[in-house]
Amino acid sequence: MIIRTIAMLLLMVLSSASFAQSVFAEYEFDNTGQEKDFKSLTAQLRCLVCQNQNIADSNAPLAQDLRREIHEMLTSGDSRQDVIDFMVDRYGEFVLYKPIMSLKTLALWFGPLLFFAGGVLVLWRLTRKQKAAVAGEPAASQVTSQAIAEARQLLDGSTNNATNNASQHRDS
Repeated sequence: MIIRTIAMLLLMVLSSASFAQSVFAEYEFDNTGQEKDFKSLTAQLRCLVCQNQNIADSNAPLAQDLRREIHEMLTSGDSRQDVIDFMVDRYGEFVLYKPIMSLKTLALWFGPLLFFAGGVLVLWRLTRKQKAAVAGEPAASQVTSQAIAEARQLLDGSTNNATNNASQHRDS
């Protein structure tokens, strides 16, 4: 069973590596810098169809079109930033796996940190209150014996009052 699982995982890794090689093999570049930029850009731009894959790994028709567009832009002399700006203008910041830090994305960047800090603050206050409550309480054995005595008194008094009230109702 373990050998079969390992074989399946190995097959998946090898097939994805060969797919990635075939994606890059169909494009020709003027120099290695353009090829590096192409690989880098296709790895950092999200496939809008698949949404959890970059356009280098996706086989969706839109990803193929985007790869072709990036190739054309790079071979025509556009810079990496020109390609990124074009994609963001056309598809929005969602196309970026790593969104640009701006006023629109502050919650995305700092929201998790604020939630974490809020959780730590709540835990700290709860433990502080609990420690203060424990420090101000008398010993558990004193509370228990005192509470038992008060409860017996209340029960004896309420039982006597209930029987007295019931007998007064019958007499009247």
